[in-house]
Amino acid sequence: MYITITAQKTDGNYAQSAADFVSYLEKENEGKTVKEQEHFFNQYGEEISAEEVIREIDGNTAKLKKTEPKFYSITLNPSGRELKAIQDSPEALKRYTREAMKEYAKAFNREIDGKPISVNDIKYYAKVERQRTFKGTDKEIRENQPYATRILELRKDIRSIEAGQQSDNIRKLNKEIQRLEATAPHQLNGKRIIRGMAKPGPQSHVHIIVSRKDASNRYSLSPGSKHRASEVEMHGKSVKRGFDRDTFFKNSEKTFDTLFKYRRNYIETYTARKTFLKDPKLYFSMITKLPTNERAMAFKLLQNSGVNTTLLSIPTNKLQLTIKAINQLKKGIGKAIESGSIGI
Repeated sequence: MYITITAQKTDGNYAQSAADFVSYLEKENEGKTVKEQEHFFNQYGEEISAEEVIREIDGNTAKLKKTEPKFYSITLNPSGRELKAIQDSPEALKRYTREAMKEYAKAFNREIDGKPISVNDIKYYAKVERQRTFKGTDKEIRENQPYATRILELRKDIRSIEAGQQSDNIRKLNKEIQRLEATAPHQLNGKRIIRGMAKPGPQSHVHIIVSRKDASNRYSLSPGSKHRASEVEMHGKSVKRGFDRDTFFKNSEKTFDTLFKYRRNYIETYTARKTFLKDPKLYFSMITKLPTNERAMAFKLLQNSGVNTTLLSIPTNKLQLTIKAINQLKKGIGKAIESGSIGI
């Protein structure tokens, strides 16, 4: 489960409203019948309209400055293996989202009216999306790139010929373009995979819009706080503050496993991801020390993500990862994490 938390962008290109973001999330419903569309939901409601989401988020911004984000975006991104475990069910994802948002509330080191923050204090709206598109960090795009670059060069040459700036055989160049299109290593339905093309297979994920203010519009709740869990003196009173992302990510992961009896491999864990980012050598060492079946699954998941695991296949007692080997593995796994192809 790969989870992200992002503040609303407040630069000149974005209005001080959730309208643009909500409109972006509604695009997947275009061209679909009402029955086929996915609607917004929250902790207790279903089929909430886009208009209501905008009205509620925009109206819950008391005392926030123009330079402060009015909402945060959370994404819950299950891996292909996790989606298979829940049969790619939108209802299962909604159930999980509601439980994950309870963990979100618990991660705040705050109190409201003398009580710990609960999910009832959080104003949020969520939406299940069923599609994803290929982006630049995906293995398919990266390995097709030399072909894409050459095709662009040939098309530029054709335009120059048509403009009379150079002479060559346009038919010959078009034939070469056709050859490159057909021989690019990654194809989908007979076409070269390019950025923006819809990915095949289960791609469901959840977008959540969370108000910066609590449900009563009195208190600011920022998951972007630099303070994890501390207390400060304000107006002569001790005030708790902070948000613990580590706790939220770990507990959300455990929640999925408990709800759906999911057996998580080491490389799918948040702990593994943090280890990889802080100490790649320890990360690789941990993989090689896994029990045989778990290690085999870890290798399979990494290979499916485009990572060359040859170096990790060396017997543990002989494993001596050189700096060069570590950098090669780190680069491959880093790309897999960026593209979301590893479920961590």
